Amino acid sequence: MRKVITYGTYDLLHQGHINLLRRAKELGDYLIVGVTSDSFDKGRGKLNVRNNVLERVEAVKATGYADEVIIEDYLGQKIDDIQRYDVDIFAIGSDWEGHFDYLNEYCKVIYLPRTEGISSTMLRADSQANFNVGIVGTGRIAKRFVPETKFVNGVKVKSVFNPDREQANSFAGTYGISAYSDDYQSFLKAIDAVYVASPHISHFEYSMKALKAGKHVLCEIPMTLTAEEAKTLYDFADEHNLVMLEASKTAYCPAFNHLETLVKSGIIGDIVDVKASLSKMMEGEVRELDPDQKGGAMNEHAPLNLMAIIRLLGKEYKRVDFFSKMENGVDIFTKANITYHHATASVTLGIGVKTEGNLVISGTKGYVYVPAPWWLTDYFEVRYEDQTKNKKYFYSYDGDGLRYEIQEFFSMIANKRKSCYKLRRCESVKIAEIIEKYNRGENVTSI
Repeated sequence: MRKVITYGTYDLLHQGHINLLRRAKELGDYLIVGVTSDSFDKGRGKLNVRNNVLERVEAVKATGYADEVIIEDYLGQKIDDIQRYDVDIFAIGSDWEGHFDYLNEYCKVIYLPRTEGISSTMLRADSQANFNVGIVGTGRIAKRFVPETKFVNGVKVKSVFNPDREQANSFAGTYGISAYSDDYQSFLKAIDAVYVASPHISHFEYSMKALKAGKHVLCEIPMTLTAEEAKTLYDFADEHNLVMLEASKTAYCPAFNHLETLVKSGIIGDIVDVKASLSKMMEGEVRELDPDQKGGAMNEHAPLNLMAIIRLLGKEYKRVDFFSKMENGVDIFTKANITYHHATASVTLGIGVKTEGNLVISGTKGYVYVPAPWWLTDYFEVRYEDQTKNKKYFYSYDGDGLRYEIQEFFSMIANKRKSCYKLRRCESVKIAEIIEKYNRGENVTSI
C-alpha cells in the first residue's frame, strides 16, 4: 500500500483545496490529511482563520478524499508523522515549491499544481465582515487594546466612552476616534460590538445595556463579581443571538491551549494538584486599592488563575477556603485553597505582597512548570523523575496578547458561534461564583 500525506489549514474549504486533495489521493492508495490546530495556526501568526479546527476537519472529511485525518499541532511534526505512519509520499501545493525539500530524506516529496485564482486568503478578503468596535473605559488595558486590533482583519476601533469628558476626549485624540462622555446610547448606535474595559463594578451595567442595544460584547476580567450577573448576561446574549465573551486573554493564547491539551492527554498522568499565583505591587490612589471600587487582590487577580484551575480540573469543586491579609479595607494578599473530589488546587494573589507568579501542575507521572509570568505563556516545561525525559515547549506570544482574544471574539461573530470551547460560559460563571463567595465572606479567614 502506497501512503500519501499532505497538510493544510483548509480554512473556508474551496475548490482549490478539493483539487489538491484529489491530486494527492491519486498519487497512492491511502491519503492522510494533516489539519493544523487552532493553537498551531495562532502560534504561526495566522490570526484570521475563520473556521475552527473541528469545522475544518469535518470539511476535509466531507470531500471523501481523506482516508485518515490527523491534527498538526507542533513544529517538526511532519517528520514524526512521516515515520510514524510509514509514509511514501509527502504532497503539498506548488506555492511551497522547495520549502519541504528536506523531507526527501524521509520520503518522496511532490509539489502539486495549485488552482489559480482562488485561495482562503482571497475568500476571507472578499467575505470579510468589517466590524466597528467601541471601547468603554480609557485605562491601561484600553490603551493596549487599540494597537492590538490592527492585527485582526476587519476590526476598526470607532469610538470610546467614558463618563469623564476630559479623559474621553484625550483618549479619542490619541487614537483618532470619536469620544462620548454623557450619552451611552448614542455611543452604541455607531458600533457593532463593545469592548468593556471600565472599572469592575460597572461591567454588568455597561454590558447589559450594550446587549439590549443588539451589540456583541467582549468584557474584561472579572466580567462580573457574581455568578447570577454572569449567567444573566450569557442567557440574554444567547436568547438574542449575540456573542458575549469574557476577555480572559490567557485562555485564548496558543501556548496555554497546547499546555491544556497536553495535560488532558495524560502526559503527566492524573492531575492531583494545580498551583497558580499572580502578584503586582500597587501603591497610591489607584482603583486596585479602593474598597469602594471593589479593589483588592482577589477581585483583581483571581480570574486568570481560577480560569487555569477550572479548565484543568473542571468546575465541580467541593469547597473553597480563603486566607487574606487586609489593609485599608482591601485584601493585599489572598490565598484560596480549592478542594475537588479527585484533586486540590490553590491560587496565591497579591497587590501588597509579592509572590513568584508561576503555574505548577502536579500529576501522578510528572509535572508541568510554567515560569513567571505564567499568564503571558510562551514557554513551559514538562518534568519527570527521570530528568532525561524532560521536555521544553516554546511558543510565540505576540504583543500584549490581546490580539488572541480579539480574534476569537470576532471569529465567533463572523461564524455565528455563541460559545467558545477555550472558555465555556459555564466555566466563566464558576469563576464569578468563587469570587462572589469571597466577597460574601464565605470561608474567609483573616491572617
